Amino acid sequence: MIQAFLLGLVAAWGVFDYQLGTLYTFRPITIGPIVGLILGDLQSGITIGASLELLFMGAISVGAYIPPDVLIGGILGTAFAISSGKGVEAAVTLAMPIALVALTISNFIAAIIPVFLKIADDGAVEGNAKKIRFTHWLMGIFGCIEKFSLVFFAYWLGSDAVTALLGDIPEVITSGMAIAAGILPTLGFAMLMRMTLNKKIVPYYFLGFILTAYLKLPVLGVAILGIVIILEKFNFINRDAAKTSNSGKVEAINDEDF
Repeated sequence: MIQAFLLGLVAAWGVFDYQLGTLYTFRPITIGPIVGLILGDLQSGITIGASLELLFMGAISVGAYIPPDVLIGGILGTAFAISSGKGVEAAVTLAMPIALVALTISNFIAAIIPVFLKIADDGAVEGNAKKIRFTHWLMGIFGCIEKFSLVFFAYWLGSDAVTALLGDIPEVITSGMAIAAGILPTLGFAMLMRMTLNKKIVPYYFLGFILTAYLKLPVLGVAILGIVIILEKFNFINRDAAKTSNSGKVEAINDEDF
């Protein structure tokens, strides 16, 4: 019971992380060791957290895409793997289905909660800042309670009960959610590119595609190459010389003016 309560507090903290400027402490690589400490196995928490971070690395919100619930999947996946003693394999097997189910529950709740936003709307019309602040805190606290409850009751019921619940979900639904999870990131990136893509960026987009698709260069290699191009493109290497050159041009222009 105490461990379930502490894990629930970790989930609540993950929601509160957004209020602190999004420090990304809700990611599995950070949450895993904390879960390991709570369950008395820090080493497994670090190992599993790092593995789940790789699994959820692409689970970020881009455009209109809402990723699987990384926070709930990371906490429960790590907790069930440690408590069952089955290690990283069990965590990877459980984390994504749990994250998808948690996302479905959150989306259902999110369709109801906006009803309370009318309080803030009325406060804005009336010029009553207290109603706006109340709604802000109400929405935040409700999010913490939601995540806390999901983690607390799931861990309290045990991994067997959660696994059985996931097994009772029709395959057509789980397959559909898995397909959607694969398609939606592409849609999100497409929407983002539609807003940012221009003639200057297009060549670099196709360069990255060629490097990964045809030359099989790892993502890390492409990222390093991108950093090199940025350093050269924006003249970070010879910035002092560029400043001297520009200052000389300015002086020349000023002399001509006089």
